[in-house]
Amino acid sequence: MVQKTYSELKQKADEHWNRLVNGEVPFIRIGSAMCGHASGAFRVEEVLRGTLEKRGLKANIDEVGCIGLCYAEPLVDIKKHGRPRIFFKNVNPDDVETIIDSYLINDSLPEDLVLGYLGDENPVGSEPSLETLPGISLQNRIALRNAGHIAPSDILQYIANDGYSGLYKALTEMEPSDVIEEVKNSGLRGRGGAAFPTGVKWSFLVGSPGPVKYILCNCEEGDPGAYNDKGILESDPHTLIEGLAIAGYATGASNGIVFIRHGHNGPIDRTEKAIRQAYEFGLVGKNILGTDFSFDIEVALTGESYVAGEETALMEAVEGNRAMPRNRPPFPAAFGVWGKPSNINNVKSLAYAPEIISKGAEWFSSIGVNRSTGTAIICLTGDVNNPGLYEVPMGMTLGQVVDDLGGGVSGGRELKLLQTGGPLGGVLGADSRDIHIDFDEMREAGAIFGSGGIIVGSDQVCAVDLTRILVAFCQFESCGKCFPCRLGMEHLLEIVERISNFDSRPGDMDLMKSVGGTMEAGSLCGHGQLGFGPIRSAITHFEEDFRSHIEDKKCLTGSCNNPKIVPRSTRPYATDIVSGD
Repeated sequence: MVQKTYSELKQKADEHWNRLVNGEVPFIRIGSAMCGHASGAFRVEEVLRGTLEKRGLKANIDEVGCIGLCYAEPLVDIKKHGRPRIFFKNVNPDDVETIIDSYLINDSLPEDLVLGYLGDENPVGSEPSLETLPGISLQNRIALRNAGHIAPSDILQYIANDGYSGLYKALTEMEPSDVIEEVKNSGLRGRGGAAFPTGVKWSFLVGSPGPVKYILCNCEEGDPGAYNDKGILESDPHTLIEGLAIAGYATGASNGIVFIRHGHNGPIDRTEKAIRQAYEFGLVGKNILGTDFSFDIEVALTGESYVAGEETALMEAVEGNRAMPRNRPPFPAAFGVWGKPSNINNVKSLAYAPEIISKGAEWFSSIGVNRSTGTAIICLTGDVNNPGLYEVPMGMTLGQVVDDLGGGVSGGRELKLLQTGGPLGGVLGADSRDIHIDFDEMREAGAIFGSGGIIVGSDQVCAVDLTRILVAFCQFESCGKCFPCRLGMEHLLEIVERISNFDSRPGDMDLMKSVGGTMEAGSLCGHGQLGFGPIRSAITHFEEDFRSHIEDKKCLTGSCNNPKIVPRSTRPYATDIVSGD
């Protein structure tokens, strides 16, 4: 039955949450986001349920998202009555019986499996508090505040943790213009890569006439090494739904569309289920929470097209067309999806909105540095000891990210480079440790923060080889609509492959700069406009690597001694894609 008042929902949710965390029956949470899934979490859950049944034990078991410590997955945490939450790390199916017999039955801990505890009570042994681990203590989780703590499939757990209170406040205490001013004053900038002020972007839609207007959420997220948007949807999809509804109220929009790449079943399934639950509880649909505001939300899928992340290409994909960018003007606020006024936001941008409305613009703007307020959600991967999904205050240095959060370069190697901002981002050298996570500072350094991916490269990584991989990705993903990008990406790839293969020609470095300049000036969207960025930054910071390949016919790391290129006759090119072959 639909419940119309927030107080009724909150009371019911609090009772439900109290039974889970303070009941006599153990509450077991299993990390099941992408990192947990890849590590075997669902097989662990299967064995766990079977073993409990075999032992005749009862427990409440929930699949939750990632608390950030991806390197420790699969994570299983158990909350027994009167005890803190005990986290067990890197659990495999063979460990399940040990954990159940030792802790659930005999109240002792297998110390080699324990990561730490959360809670005020004294643990069974002398295990550390999780809050003392750098991967936890250095985080400031806003968009990911519930990840790893609540079940994404249980709307009552979200409401019990103050979920939908921001929407309730907006609908009952604020005018739409007040909401937009609050977001503007918070300093929130878009987290999809462009870092445009979110409140200003919302205001563009306000003046557009028409009873049907759209707020679109972009979760295409095709960047290699980036998974924070999908991490939010897998861990806490209701925070996105609430943020989407708040944006709809602020802009006068009637509909929301969550755009997710086809085949990413975890985010898709959990978001669709969360939307159904929101309708059931009267938090989406007609007359939300008994007010005059109505707002509908649906999920739209696309094929695997990186360019679909560009806002006008995204709208083409939603309409069922090929994901190719449109000419502008007209801009989306005037002529968007199906010709209706539209506004496109990143998952993270919308996920911040509930907390900004609940706690105020001043609270959010007090976090961060300069014009980069709030937090950054980092996907840390590569040659690093502790890869993970970390939400930290803006202003942390890249050195702190690698050394403190990531535990340093793996294998005891030296840091050589950082690749940031996705394949259209930049390649920075080891001297970039002191650069702060600040949209403007990173852009000035020749890189971008983008959607949050940071790939660590040790001294065994060749900058030429890495650049070749980035350019090959960008060339393959060009939609082929405009000549500068379609042909420019192909030319850049051919040149970088020649250099990587010790077969460069005189003037190749200058030729790449010339092609890159043409792409920047003439491409229709950011894919071509930014396509030369990885090469430019790599040459700036690692000219020695390029010179060694060109002049000495030698790779300084040995990575390029065995050619890795795909023969031209078998490699798909953008021209092939455009022709339909």
